[in-house]
Amino acid sequence: MFQSNYFILTKREQDVFQLLLAGLSTKQVAATLDIRQKTVRNQISNAIQKLGVSGRKAALEELVRLGEIQ
Repeated sequence: MFQSNYFILTKREQDVFQLLLAGLSTKQVAATLDIRQKTVRNQISNAIQKLGVSGRKAALEELVRLGEIQ
């Protein structure tokens, strides 16, 4: 299968969604990455807009489908 070096998300957005996929809460993601919860929420919102989906669950599903996160 063709593998592209192009990613939809920034590295930090990928980190956030990887942790969300692992079951961490927004608060836990913020603590793990040493950033504010508001920053985590902003990164989630940015990714949702980029993907054109409604909500974080749909974003997670789409990112897994696209191979952005595992």
